[in-house]
Amino acid sequence: MKNPPPVNFVRRSPFADRLFGWAALGAALLTLGLLIGILTSLFIGAWPAISKYGLGFLTNSVWDPVKDEYGGLVMIYGTLATSLIALLIAVPVSFGIALFLTELSPAWLKRPLGIAIELLAAVPSIVYGMWGLLVFGPVLATYVQQPMQSLFGNVPYLGALFAGPPVGIGILSAGIILAIMIIPFIASVIRDVFEVTPVLLKESAYGLGSTTWEVVYKVVLPYTKAGVVGGIMLGLGRALGETMAVTFVIGNFNQFSPSLFQAANSITSALANEFAEAGEGLHQAALIYLGLVLFFITFVVLSLSKLLLAQLKKNEGSKS
Repeated sequence: MKNPPPVNFVRRSPFADRLFGWAALGAALLTLGLLIGILTSLFIGAWPAISKYGLGFLTNSVWDPVKDEYGGLVMIYGTLATSLIALLIAVPVSFGIALFLTELSPAWLKRPLGIAIELLAAVPSIVYGMWGLLVFGPVLATYVQQPMQSLFGNVPYLGALFAGPPVGIGILSAGIILAIMIIPFIASVIRDVFEVTPVLLKESAYGLGSTTWEVVYKVVLPYTKAGVVGGIMLGLGRALGETMAVTFVIGNFNQFSPSLFQAANSITSALANEFAEAGEGLHQAALIYLGLVLFFITFVVLSLSKLLLAQLKKNEGSKS
């Protein structure tokens, strides 16, 4: 048997390698420069509000453009509350979808169901908002809000969460709409990382008598935890930054209330509703200050996810 002819590799010019390295470095520096530029412009635009209110802006619930008094507590609370509700709903549902598609679904259903879920991500956010206001809101008011008020309305402390008129708008409605919007993103990422798990590891676990849940919990999740956390953070980022869908269903009311049924406001909806009409001065600076706060919230969330992944890797090292 004859040996195959040797392959002749042509050595490229060292200048091409350096050029490629410079291009890659330039792309990284450009991204970093854009990030610094956005942060700087937000800080400069928000400086009048920062110099007047300082960190007290974060704890002040008064937002009155007529009296030129501004505080961001209502918007910050609305943003965090709706995003938390969205995560509490979307993460278990997305995990169940990914588990079914990778471990339990029959072959004939896996592909069409996966495509159908991914198509939800292509629906424009304004369509979600219109659907939430006109269709989902009345259903929520009739079949969820009214029964919950009947059950928990008179319970001390707990009843405050369900106070207010059951009209289908508010923090709960916005959180559920956000959950529906981010489920396709989280489910797609978790499904993809689940499929990366080597089949040999899963088959070995099944051969030892493990159930499907034990395989997922003890084999798949430890192997793919970085991707799972990344998918959840992707969904959280979408929830924090969503504008139009939240604007339709949150109520856009600048008054702080612990109730999930009361109309509220978020940072993105406040920016969408008021920025075009805000004149130069303290009003515009306060809105830019809200944008800076949202930037900081997103940065903190991403930093916490990195710390969580680092802690998980550290615990792995200690166990081994």
